[in-house]
This record gives sequence, C-alpha cells and structure tokens, in this order.
Amino acid sequence: MKILNICGYSWDIGGPPKIIYDHAIVQMKLGAEVTILTPISEGQKLYAIPEGATVITCKRHWFSKYWAEFSPELYNWIKANGNEYDIIHIHGVWHFSGIAPYLAGIKTAKCITTHGLLDRWTINKGYWKKYIFGLLFQKRILKNTELIQINNTDEQEDLKRFLGFEHPNVKIIPNGMNLTDFAVLPEKNTFRNHFNIKKDEQLILFMSRINLKKGLDLLLPAFKEIVAQRNDCILILAGPDDGYLTETQTFIEKNNLEGKIVLVGMLTGKDKLAALSDADIFVLPSHSEGFSIATLEALISGVPSLLSDRVGFGDAIRETNAAHLIELNIGSIVEGLNKMLDNKDYCQNLSKNGISLVKNKYNIDLVAKQLFNEFEKIVKK
Repeated sequence: MKILNICGYSWDIGGPPKIIYDHAIVQMKLGAEVTILTPISEGQKLYAIPEGATVITCKRHWFSKYWAEFSPELYNWIKANGNEYDIIHIHGVWHFSGIAPYLAGIKTAKCITTHGLLDRWTINKGYWKKYIFGLLFQKRILKNTELIQINNTDEQEDLKRFLGFEHPNVKIIPNGMNLTDFAVLPEKNTFRNHFNIKKDEQLILFMSRINLKKGLDLLLPAFKEIVAQRNDCILILAGPDDGYLTETQTFIEKNNLEGKIVLVGMLTGKDKLAALSDADIFVLPSHSEGFSIATLEALISGVPSLLSDRVGFGDAIRETNAAHLIELNIGSIVEGLNKMLDNKDYCQNLSKNGISLVKNKYNIDLVAKQLFNEFEKIVKK
C-alpha cells in the first residue's frame, strides 16, 4: 500500500507531525510505502523523518497568510503524482493543501483527520472566513470523502453540526504514543540545573504552542494569583510562538513575574524528556484540542497533570481519574493547582492512573493498526 500524508510537517506545527511520524513507523512495518507532502516556509525546520519514509517539500506562496498553506508548487506536485498512491491521508481542515487533491481532480481514495478543527471555539475564531470557505469547499469535500478519522465523540458531534447530517464513513480512532520513547527519562535535576530552578520550587510545566487556544489567557492570571498566595513554585512555558508570545511577555513584564514565569522556547528530544522528568505538575487548560499529544507525553511520563476536558480524551481521563480536570475559568485553575501543590498523595495517585490509561488505551502499535486496517478496507473497495 502506498500512503501519501499531506500536512504542515515542521517542528512548530504541534501534534500532527508527531502523529504522522509514529503512524508511519507502524505502517512501514506492515509493508506500506509512506510519503509525506508538506508546504514549507523559509526558516521552518522539518520535523524528524521516519527511517524509510519520503518527504516532499513545496514552497509556501506569500498568499498563504490569507489562505493557510497556499502553495501552487504543492498543487502541481499533487496533480502530477497524486494518482500513484493507494490512499491520501489529509491532516486538518481549512488549509489549501488539504483541498488541493480535490481541486486537482485526484481519484485516489482519501482520508481526512479533522484534528479538532471543527469545534465551536476554533470555528468562532475567524468565523466569516471559515463560513465562506466551508460553503465553497470544506462541507462538499468532507461529504464526499471515503473516510473521516476523528479522535473522540466530541469531534463526532462537531462534525455532525458542521455538515448538518451524520456522515456514514466516520471512524473514531484516538491518537497514540510510542511508549518506548518515554520508558527511560533523563536523570532528575538535569532540566532544573540547566535553567537554575531552585530545589525548593515546585516546577509547573506548560508544554505546547504559545497560542491563545491553549488556555494561556486563563493560566497566566491564575498563576499570578498563585504567586500572590505562595512562593514555592515556578511556571515554565515551553513551546514555539504561535501568535500569543507578545501578549504573554507583556503580561509577565506588567505583573513583575520575571523569575516566576519563564519562557524557555520549544523543547525537543532529550531536553523535552528532561523537562518532563523534573516537572512536578503538567498543566494544559486548553480551550480546544483534537487530541493532545503533549498531554499523552506528560501522562506516560508520570507527571501529575491539570487539564481542561477539551484535550481530546476528557471522558477517559474523568473515568480513570488520570488527571485533575478543571473548568475553563481562572478560579478553577487556582483551586486545582493549590490542591496539587499541597497534596503529594493525590498527585501520586493521578500519576499512577495517568500511566495506566496511556498504556492500556493509547499504545501507538494498537491505534496505528486500527487506522491501517481502515485504509485496507478503502483500498479493497
């Protein structure tokens, strides 16, 4: 089977490149040929390439600031090569690259993974542009797609609301983790020593893109209240700028929180693992997620986590008591953080349950095989 993935495949994108990477490894073990087609801008760094996979890069056009991932070069490539594949896997909606195979008249069967981009919060950001785009392209494309992969029942309701009907070709398949990547974490205090974090400060780790939808509009003022009450913790913000860095820096400076809220940029590889090893609490009060890979990484690493139920698998977290779930308001975050900072037994229980949840439900070998089986069914048709 020849699989073509279409996605922005760079380190600053967030979870989808990691998902493609992990699935590609399993798919190739099962005998597939995997190609990744990505629009790229100058200065962007390609995500890690799975051994044996092929990556095709196409230059983004300046018009992509108005239509995300707009690339005539990508369109021409897909028009020339798209029919050579057995299945085209499109990651996300609203982007030019995701509709290019349809505009080019490619007959290859297609799968779209929505990655949470049809939820109310996301659609309301840039509503009129998405409304017009939806009328012109997105609804018709989704309606005629052979397979739509979603991660949870929330996305199922979002899809039904957007289309106005129940799509017949929808499969709920969650994201997964390569558990071996987190089997051995770096020695304790590696991250702390590098950033001169005091031993008596509890380390609260936010590790995601610096984006409004990640809940920073709630987390920052909540931590300001925490600092006013106590002096035994520090908030580390790890992630690339995705539109909210200036506001974050302004908040820190305006409220004299330098030294208590520290921006460390995007962490990868051993640096990311070192941060997870030293973190006392992981926090992600997100307004919207398809299925948070960062949350899976924190849970499998045993970091007690404070989360909103919008991280993509809130029901499973609630059922297993795998993390402290908060409501999307400042007071709920303050209350939750104080409880976790003061109650080690509670945190140890969350840690144990989080590890168990990921091992039992989100092992990449299991979920990637589920998706591969769906691809096989489509190809046989």
